[in-house]
Amino acid sequence: MRPNTSARIAALGAGLALAALAASPAAAQDWQVARKGDWIVTGRITDVSSGADDAITTAAGAASGLNVEVGDSVMPTLGFTWFLTDNLSVEAILGATRHEIRAQGGTTDVAVHETWVLPPVVTLQYRPLPEARVSPYVGAGINYMLFFGGDNRNGFDVELDDGFGYALQAGADVAVSGPWTVNLDVKKVWFNTDASVNGGALKSDVDLDPWVVSVGVGRKF
Repeated sequence: MRPNTSARIAALGAGLALAALAASPAAAQDWQVARKGDWIVTGRITDVSSGADDAITTAAGAASGLNVEVGDSVMPTLGFTWFLTDNLSVEAILGATRHEIRAQGGTTDVAVHETWVLPPVVTLQYRPLPEARVSPYVGAGINYMLFFGGDNRNGFDVELDDGFGYALQAGADVAVSGPWTVNLDVKKVWFNTDASVNGGALKSDVDLDPWVVSVGVGRKF
């Protein structure tokens, strides 16, 4: 994971959580926890960071000397969490991110494509401390990567295959006041796509495998 933006977002989330606790003492008991049947809707700032560095080859499989590099994207997202029981919840996240794809190698560093990605992720979460003010959770689930709004660059024509992947998750909801929470969430998504360049003259088997790091504010309903 590229540490720059994701680390800043994680640090911001930790800071918000600490500030929330300091501003609203636990003794006041003015905060609420989510229980079976409740929803939490969370607005987040999310950094999607891929570590892709896969080889670009010719149609015959010969090395081109180039590798794929996929840029980070920071965008707003929404999370919808429904509590099946006090300890089990299901979350779906919605949002789209835009990424620049580059070909790099030797003295070459050229943008070949920009694309929007709609990567909905659905996870089943386990919450071991549902009554706690700081309620951690872990989760696992699936995602679907849908590429749209592609914009080719510098004479290249790039096509990317949509498909399914899977995800692991960890995070925490920090109760602030009444139904409001601060949320810090980290997901690791595993997803592979086939990239075709210039009608298949060049190709790459790309492991996007992004980290998805978010901080946000939620409300229980």
